[in-house]
Amino acid sequence: MPTPQAIQMAKDRGLDLVEVAAQATPPVCRVLDYGKFKYEQEKKERQARKGQRSGVLRELRIRPKINEHDLEAKSRMVKRLLDEGDKVRVSVIFRGREITHTELGWKLLQKLSLYMKDLALVEKLPAMEGNMLTVIFAPGKKTAETKPIVKESPPEVAVKETVKGS
Repeated sequence: MPTPQAIQMAKDRGLDLVEVAAQATPPVCRVLDYGKFKYEQEKKERQARKGQRSGVLRELRIRPKINEHDLEAKSRMVKRLLDEGDKVRVSVIFRGREITHTELGWKLLQKLSLYMKDLALVEKLPAMEGNMLTVIFAPGKKTAETKPIVKESPPEVAVKETVKGS
């Protein structure tokens, strides 16, 4: 249909002539209410965004002297957060002289990884960051290729010994 005739037909109906596919030969146009069309497109986009949720990084902090039962409760919290689709950073915080016993933190994270073995992937292996030992779990099933969280021993921490009277 010629363009002037299509425009006249749209005006007669009180609607708009909207080009739908400009790349096609010949270009495809539709006679419709443009305001309503745009509103419905925005509504579809909002609905699509509503279903999306980016993986939020949640953090859980524990101390090296945590009790066994408390660690199990924290692991249930980590499982719940992973089920919601979030990534979880577990940090073992060392205060004062606890920093000399980082192996306790490594053992805690190893124990926690055993609780998470069926639910989570290890996104970031345990690493010391200041006075914290952190690991990041991501939601997902563990595959056969995934290595255990802590296989090697923790890195040695240099402890300076002072000799009195020298």
